[in-house]
Amino acid sequence: MKLVSWNVNGIRAVVNKGFYDFFNEVNADIFCVQETKLQEEQVDENLKSLREYNYWNSAVKKGYSGTATFSKLKPISVKFGDDDEGRVITCEYENFYQVNCYTPNSKRELERLGFRMEWEDKIRKYLKELDKVKPVIYCGDFNVAHNEIDLKNPNTNHRNAGFTDEEREKMTKLLDSGFIDTFRYMYPDKKDEYTWWSYMFHAREKNVGWRIDYFIVSDRIKDKIIEAKIHKDILGSDHCPIELDIDI
Repeated sequence: MKLVSWNVNGIRAVVNKGFYDFFNEVNADIFCVQETKLQEEQVDENLKSLREYNYWNSAVKKGYSGTATFSKLKPISVKFGDDDEGRVITCEYENFYQVNCYTPNSKRELERLGFRMEWEDKIRKYLKELDKVKPVIYCGDFNVAHNEIDLKNPNTNHRNAGFTDEEREKMTKLLDSGFIDTFRYMYPDKKDEYTWWSYMFHAREKNVGWRIDYFIVSDRIKDKIIEAKIHKDILGSDHCPIELDIDI
């Protein structure tokens, strides 16, 4: 099974920058999108026709946040997060749960760090409850570079959003509670592999980036992982798509 996750930074913009080409070429069984930035009634019919089963969770605030999941497989059930920012979609399948998530950014001056810490505790508890029933495949833009290897300039970013000790510790706590980072499981020492680059200072051209998009799975299915990929050649957003191939 092939799964893809991509923060598109506005799906209406990215459809004019090669989104359809990549979507069709990669041909994922489940394709998760974050930061759609639209209401469901604004969704183009061409997008809805990409997969028979497509689910949209929109923020109350227009033009903000939002997630979408496209699936070849019919879920047993679909659940949307109880926040008002459209950040979580959970699809239940026969052998696993698939959770698509756009984690809140702590923002400049860390003005939202407290909210972020509460969010992390809540989502970890939720994932652990799901994991008691069946394995979990959790993906999305988690807005944290877990370790120093996961961003280009760790020394100058220690108190910046996405690389605070608090955010990194929450990721460690999640992984220690029965989950694994699939890319680091496959490539524990691989450097200069990033999924997000600032639009400023030619950061992508210079590969000055952060790895903040993840596929995280229940530890007990790690032996089913076939490959974890970062599609850094795919443009259209400040993030690139990531992929998980797994035999489940």
